[in-house]
Amino acid sequence: MTGLSIVVPCFNEEECVGLLHERLTGAARTSFGDDYEIILVNDGSRDRTWPIMQELSARDPHLTCVNLSRNHGHQLALTAGLDLARGKTILIVDADLQDPPELLAPMLEVMRSQGADVVYGVRRSRAGETHFKRATAHAFYRLLSSATEIDIPLDAGDFRLMSRRALDVLLAMPEQARFVRGMVAWIGFRQTPFLYDRAERAAGETKYPLSKMIRFALDALTGFSSAPLKLASHFGLLLSVGSLLIILYILYAFVTGQNIQGWTSLMLVVVVLGAVQMFVLAMMGEYIGRLYSQAKNRPLYIVQDIAGQARSPRKGLGQVPEEATAQSDSPGGSGTLPISRAS
Repeated sequence: MTGLSIVVPCFNEEECVGLLHERLTGAARTSFGDDYEIILVNDGSRDRTWPIMQELSARDPHLTCVNLSRNHGHQLALTAGLDLARGKTILIVDADLQDPPELLAPMLEVMRSQGADVVYGVRRSRAGETHFKRATAHAFYRLLSSATEIDIPLDAGDFRLMSRRALDVLLAMPEQARFVRGMVAWIGFRQTPFLYDRAERAAGETKYPLSKMIRFALDALTGFSSAPLKLASHFGLLLSVGSLLIILYILYAFVTGQNIQGWTSLMLVVVVLGAVQMFVLAMMGEYIGRLYSQAKNRPLYIVQDIAGQARSPRKGLGQVPEEATAQSDSPGGSGTLPISRAS
C-alpha cells in the first residue's frame, strides 16, 4: 500500500496528458516524496492519448495507465481507476487541469487538521466557462440539492481527497449508473469543503457537451431521489381530479340540455393531458431503465491493457480478459494480474 493514489479518467486528452503527468508528479512529490502512485485511465480515446500514456509509463515507475476496451463514460472510467488504487489517501482529479493538482498540499492539511475522511473541492469561481454553462451548473446543483434525500454539496465536482476507508465503502457499492460525488456524499463520515478557484482548461475542448450534461443530470436525479416519481404521481392525481370534474360537467350539460361547444378548448385539454402523460411515462421509463441495467449485472468496465505496474481490480467491479493477464513476479504480488501487451 502506498501513501497516495491519484486517479485521473482521460478521454481524448493528447494535448495535455504530458503536462498533466508533470504537474501531478510535482504535487505528489511535494507532499509524499516517492510514496505515491498515479493512475491514468484511458476511456476509449480516439486520439493519441493511449500511446502517450504508454510512453510516460515506460519512463515513470510511479505511473500506471489503464486502457478500457471502449468508451465507458467518465464515471465508470473513474471507478476503474479507483478500483486499482492502493493508496491510504486518494486524490480524484480531472485530466483537463481545471482543478489544480497543486491544491493537494492544502487539502491534505485540512484533512489531517479536521480528521476528515473526505475533503471535497467547492468551486468559488469558474474561469473560461460560458455564461450558459455556469448558469445551468448553478441551477443543476440547487435542483439536485432540493430533490435528493441526502445532502449533496453545492458547486462541488469529483475533485476531492478521500481516505482509504471511505474509498473501500464506495467500491462496495455496485450501482451501474454511477454518480460518484453523490455516492461519496451518501457514505457519510466526516466530509469537509475546500474552496478554490477553478482554472481554464489546460488544452483542448470540453468533453461534456449539452447532451452528456443532460444525461448526467438525469442519472444524478434518478439515482438519488424519488422526487420525479412523486411528481409523476402528483400529476396523475391532479389529472384524475380534473377528468372527474370534466365528466361531471358533461353529465350536467347533458341533463340540462345545454350544448357543449368549444373545439379549441377541447383540443387544448387533450394536448395538455397527453403531454403530462408522456412526461409521467418518461420518468417511469428512467427508473425502469436503471432497474433493467442493474438486473443484468454486467461488469462496470472492461480493461483491455494496463501499462506500468501490474495489478488487478480489488473489488471485482470490472473485468480483465484472460489474454490481458499474466503471472506477476513483482514484489508483494502473487496470482494472476493484468499487464500491458504493448510493453
